Amino acid sequence: MEVKIGVQHAPREIILESGQSAEEVESAVSEALSGTSQLLTLVDDHGRKVLVPADRLAYVELGEPTARKVGFGTL
Repeated sequence: MEVKIGVQHAPREIILESGQSAEEVESAVSEALSGTSQLLTLVDDHGRKVLVPADRLAYVELGEPTARKVGFGTL
């Protein structure tokens, strides 16, 4: 699924493809915003971690789950 994260005082948003479900991402965001955790931690499809300070979050947008692409068509 595509996740877009807006960070305060940053000109660009963070965009990543995550293998986590929408519920997992939503619970991580709510934990960060409630003060349980000081960092929003997400993992992308390549295993890289994205850490964003919770007090700098502007918004988090969850996209549609992406379907696997099969075949040799143009991208």
